[in-house]
Amino acid sequence: MKKTIIRFLALLAVLAGVNWLASLIFFRVDLTEDKRYTVSDATKELLANLDKNVNVNVYLAGEFPPGFERLESATREMLEEFKTYSNGRLSFQFSDPSQATSEEQRNKQYQNLVNRGLTPTNLHATDQDGKRTEKIIFPGAIVQADTLSVPVQLLKGNKISTKEEQLNQSIEGLEFELSSAIRLLANSERKKVGLIVSHTTIAPARLSDLIATIQQSYDVFLDINNPASYDGLDAILVLKPDSAFSEDEKYKIDQYVVGGGSAIFFVDGAKVDSVNLEGTYAQPLDLNLGDLFFRWGVRVNTNLVKDLYCAQILLNVGNVGDKPEIKPVPWRFFPLLNHLGTHPITRNVDAVYTRFLSSLDTVGGTSGIKKSSLLMTSPYTQILNTPAIVSYNEARKQPTPEEYQGGEKLAGVLLEGSFLSLFENRILPNDPRSASFKSKGIAGKVLICADGDMVINDVDYKRSAPLPLGYDRATGQTYGNKDFVLHALDYMTDANGLITARNKQVSIRALDKIQVQENKKFWQSINLLLPLAIIAVFGAIHYYLRLRKFA
Repeated sequence: MKKTIIRFLALLAVLAGVNWLASLIFFRVDLTEDKRYTVSDATKELLANLDKNVNVNVYLAGEFPPGFERLESATREMLEEFKTYSNGRLSFQFSDPSQATSEEQRNKQYQNLVNRGLTPTNLHATDQDGKRTEKIIFPGAIVQADTLSVPVQLLKGNKISTKEEQLNQSIEGLEFELSSAIRLLANSERKKVGLIVSHTTIAPARLSDLIATIQQSYDVFLDINNPASYDGLDAILVLKPDSAFSEDEKYKIDQYVVGGGSAIFFVDGAKVDSVNLEGTYAQPLDLNLGDLFFRWGVRVNTNLVKDLYCAQILLNVGNVGDKPEIKPVPWRFFPLLNHLGTHPITRNVDAVYTRFLSSLDTVGGTSGIKKSSLLMTSPYTQILNTPAIVSYNEARKQPTPEEYQGGEKLAGVLLEGSFLSLFENRILPNDPRSASFKSKGIAGKVLICADGDMVINDVDYKRSAPLPLGYDRATGQTYGNKDFVLHALDYMTDANGLITARNKQVSIRALDKIQVQENKKFWQSINLLLPLAIIAVFGAIHYYLRLRKFA
């Protein structure tokens, strides 16, 4: 009896010691092949340094098809990881907005979520009896700290993908979407972004959605006061310029990039003032930036790209009685860019909506500059060199596939490295700028997109309200323009930060449906009988050992 008590006390002491050591030494081991439970170092640092309590309310609860159950489970597991690293600062709960005492109450709950920025999804499913059901769900979350809240859309991805692939892309992006929302609420240090808008005639209302979105995460400065330099800014964006830059302005951009700055250009290679049925001429656009781009290793061509994979426009195709018949028709001057690079900026982003796109070429002679292709057209393209006629009547014609064999065209490229100044050997010793001139500096980043309209939103003139960036009037669909710009800014200002979470890949290990159907009864029998057989074997062994010991 005494030995038993001693053993019991010793066991308690060992357990207490193990628990004490566990409280001092924290570690987690992710044994999955694709590291799906591993969060990035940037996310861990963000969560560990939270100075306020953060609550996440996820509206994914209830009865779902297997794909959405997987999204729900992955979200719960990701938040469990977040909670572990947050030192008790993060809490979360799941709720079902369809649970209500009345239809009126349910509709009020739905409208409240829509007003707070979540987008509903109409879910269609078929039960085991073959009955088709329809349900409105909100695959999103509200992240709240103090009195501020941020909506997070959990169901994202490229819409051209299958439903399974979209759900998998959504799971891959969970860490980035949730951590970005938390950073938005907890970030005390806001980086500075300069917008160069002094060379555009676009109305401010058509840049409003982009500017409002950027202001949520960054301090925004406009160049209308013509600053002497861009020093102190973490990034600059050149937004759809339509007039030439002076040599002094080009010098400022050159020295900013050579000094390690980050610059994003949304520029046109051709100028299209207006379009009518008969047609208008698209003219080449000279922004006086060609030699600077060439120095960096890129050329923006003065052409227009027509693509069979394109957006639609609303066009009068005839009359029905005495009323015009307005229908959406493909408009090949509005390419949809869905051939995206594997870079974190474009990974799992939806197609990007463009208008009057030009093409890019990369050129040699830029050693030390890494070039990453981000945006490409489809292979079915046609190039129009300017001047070229652009006419709405062209949309009425059935395209001939033989005319669209131009192949993929580059529309967006990222340059990284130490850039050489365009003004090397051009600044004389007696020039006042020579004291601060840099011919080659530290590593910087430049992103060039050959369409200025990529960042321009439409306006609902009836309501005098801007439409979302990337919104297509003809289909009512919102493309991935905003995500592309925000991811680009995240990467340009903090390449080793939260954007690295977008590199996560979760493999889809789909079952062979034919094999499952053919061998269904066999595997059901195995799952039913094998556990019983194992229990019976262990019982027989246990009986035999007791019989041998006590017989």
